[in-house]
Amino acid sequence: MTISRRQARRQALFLLYQWDLSGQTIGSQYAGEIDPWARGIVETVAGRAAELDARITAAAEGWTADRLGTVERSALRVAVHELEHDEVPPEVAINEAVAFTKRYASDDGARLVNGILGRIQREEAA
Repeated sequence: MTISRRQARRQALFLLYQWDLSGQTIGSQYAGEIDPWARGIVETVAGRAAELDARITAAAEGWTADRLGTVERSALRVAVHELEHDEVPPEVAINEAVAFTKRYASDDGARLVNGILGRIQREEAA
């Protein structure tokens, strides 16, 4: 089964959300086939969660990654990973993280995610 990158990114967000919330094995609670690209992103991001959270905390100005909602944290982890590895244009990584957060969390969460990712993108560009 091949799905679009956007769909795979959404699937990765769900898988990370479930993993972060439950602490169980990645994909153990997911009903359905897992896209190989999504699984690769999730395994990489989960393996680097502490490192990614440190970057998020540094850019969050007064917030620590563990105080963020699970949706926000999951979206940020995927986007920061993508920003670091130039897999997609920065605008795509940021826009999709913001859109997912707005859809699955809140407008306030989406603004917070946008601000954090904007700071990280500026650091990457410097």
